Amino acid sequence: MRLQILGQTFAVCKLDEKLKILDWAQSGDFFSISRTASELSIVCEENNVPKEVNSERGWKILKVEGTLDFNLTGILVSIAEPLAKAKISIFAVSTFDTDYILVKATDLSLASETLTSKGFVVLA
Repeated sequence: MRLQILGQTFAVCKLDEKLKILDWAQSGDFFSISRTASELSIVCEENNVPKEVNSERGWKILKVEGTLDFNLTGILVSIAEPLAKAKISIFAVSTFDTDYILVKATDLSLASETLTSKGFVVLA
């Protein structure tokens, strides 16, 4: 399986669940917005996030290349398990076509080495 490292650095933001989604959250090549009854979560390019926004910054994204069939099982666990054993925290986002795994930028080198040792191809 091939994983592509996206070039930008990202932030995971938590906002009030009733807040209107602002333009800064919807710019860039990748962003993800989830709303629940208790929060609004946004993943977007770190440099777009205002300083006052509650966020965890410094994430890099590994994108699973290709389109994943809904009948496939275990994709996320095959990535998450070796990273967990290496003590690397993840934040996962899925779209209709594929999965995106966020790791802290400080853990990216170790994450790449760990996944490569498990047979993944990690592309910069």
